[in-house]
Amino acid sequence: MLKSLFDKVVAGMLLLVLLPLFGVVSVMVAVFMGSPVLYSQKRPGLHGKVFRMYKFRSMTDARDAQGNLLPNKDRLTPFGKFLRKSSLDELPGLLNVLKGDMSLVGPRPLLVEYLPLYSAAQARRHEVKPGITGWAQVNGRNAISWEQKFAYDVWYVEHQSFKLDLEILYKTFLKVMKSEGVNSTESVTMPPFKGNSRLEQEKAAPIN
Repeated sequence: MLKSLFDKVVAGMLLLVLLPLFGVVSVMVAVFMGSPVLYSQKRPGLHGKVFRMYKFRSMTDARDAQGNLLPNKDRLTPFGKFLRKSSLDELPGLLNVLKGDMSLVGPRPLLVEYLPLYSAAQARRHEVKPGITGWAQVNGRNAISWEQKFAYDVWYVEHQSFKLDLEILYKTFLKVMKSEGVNSTESVTMPPFKGNSRLEQEKAAPIN
């Protein structure tokens, strides 16, 4: 209850303080990428319950001659890259925190289709609310493997505390200022998660 209250109070204050920035980014997204300004997608939350997560759009809807969406790297605009690098695309997530779907800190909400691909240990990431930032985000974000990311998520579930949340928020602020760990080295976004073997899980890097 205290974590939820803290989340909503801080999210509300941030929205008020950042309202001018929210407006500027909205206008720029509309200019560079058109409408809608916000991108929404169904994501699994606490205990796997699906909710709709909001972000600023960073990609266009460009398609090929057959009507299929082009690869992410071809749809990500220069302004979209800036939004991701600066993490400004995550601002609308504060609305999800106010609604109670998300927390400021927790495992990042991933795609619904990943749910049946998790191992029993990895599925524990859904024992807490997903967050705008998390332990994995301050330890590599998209620059680490899926197995490492899930290991960090589970570690957070097992060690979560108010002190740890404050540490993560502080480290997130520093990383956003330095634009560290935003994208993987192979592509502009993480490759899709396709499941993993026990051997791959055992090879995950240490988390502490």
